[in-house]
Formats: sequence, structure tokens, C-alpha cells
Amino acid sequence: MKVYGLIGYPLSHSFSKGFFAEKFQREGIQQCVYENFPIPTIADFPGLLQAQPQLSGLNVTIPYKEAILPFLDELSPAAAKIKAVNCIRFHDGRKTGYNTDVIGFKKSLLPFLQPHHTRALVLGTGGAAKAVMYVLEELGIAYTLVSRTAADGVVTYASLDAAMMAAHTLIVNTSPLGMYPDVDKAPPLPYECLSSQHLLYDLIYNPEKTLFLQKGAARGAAVKNGHEMLILQAEASWDIWNDQ
Repeated sequence: MKVYGLIGYPLSHSFSKGFFAEKFQREGIQQCVYENFPIPTIADFPGLLQAQPQLSGLNVTIPYKEAILPFLDELSPAAAKIKAVNCIRFHDGRKTGYNTDVIGFKKSLLPFLQPHHTRALVLGTGGAAKAVMYVLEELGIAYTLVSRTAADGVVTYASLDAAMMAAHTLIVNTSPLGMYPDVDKAPPLPYECLSSQHLLYDLIYNPEKTLFLQKGAARGAAVKNGHEMLILQAEASWDIWNDQ
């Protein structure tokens, strides 16, 4: 029996367990299970490995995508640059970290990009933002980070004016603002400055259309949520775990 699973805390919001249970059934995959492993602290990780000797692969979610790094033997090039891991492969006694958010985000974004999407605003500065930044760099799209507080290379929401919004026609929300159950929240953007030239991408997938996306659609912007990215990153994890 091969055991796969998800570590994070808490895991009440987890998409992965249901996805893989359905995948195993649909594709007739035998002798495989996918479990949630909620660990209250990353210090519990070695104990989990001892308790689950049949682990063949893990996904990693909030708040451990960065904290997991010291426990791994090696990193993929993308994970090493981003310094965030959401997929671990166990092979030949070694634990290798990958970032499949990069794969999921890139594949789901590409069909929506237009020639004028040359500059982006990235809302939030956490681990998910790092994966988005990596993809934007790969695609040659310049970006500006946006947060509530200014920092080196980070502007505030309050500083966004009409000129800034017009120049940055791709806006990616990597923050949790608007995620269920706080569906009445949205990043504090000057939404009146949006137009049909804009593409709004929200990494959130629950609800299907966040207030951020609703406000963009109301101004004629193209909108995309994170559901397809989630599926693509999960499938990429499966490919990594089973790569001979």
C-alpha cells in the first residue's frame, strides 16, 4: 500500500484528499490512499515520518510551505529559488521538495494572457506570491508587489492610483482576502480604475467568484479563479511522485 497525504494546520479546507480519492476511483488506481495529516507544529514532521513508513509522497499547505525546507534533502530548481515547497517526493531514502503551484499557475494563466498583459500587480507577499512571481519572471511579465504595509520592493494598496492601475493590466490575488467564510472581503483596490483591458486572477477557489473577481467582472475585466490551478498542481504532484 502506497500512502500519500497532505500536511498543514488546520486542514478543514483541504481540497486534496477528495481530489485524490476521486482520481484513484476514476482511474482504477489500486493500493494507494491519500490522507490528511494535520500537524500542529512543523516539529511534528519527523514523528509523522516514523509513524507512516509507507509514505510515498506528500503535499504541503499553509503554514508549512517554507518551514518544511530544513527537513528536506534536496530541492527542485523552482523550489530552491522560491524557497517554498508544496510537494515532497520520497525516493531512495531521500526527501525532495518541489513547487507544483508554479506548474498549476502557469498552465492555467497562459490561455488568458493577451499581448498587452506586460505588467502585473501581485497582491500579497507570502509563499503563494513567490510561486506567482517565479512564473511571471519566466514569462517576462514585470510585476509590483502590493501589501497593506510598504517595504523594500512592495507598495501599499493606498498608493495605487489610476495611472498605476492602467499600467498594470494583470492583477493576481495571492492573499486570503475573500476566502470562505469571509466572502464579503476583497483587496482594497481602486476598482473603479479597472477596464476591459484587465485580467484578474484569484488563487482562491472557494467561493468560485470572490468579491475581488465580481468587482473586476463588473468593470468588464476578464476573471479567473484558482480551481484549475489547484487541479493542475495536484496532477503535477502525482506525476512527480510516480516519475521513475
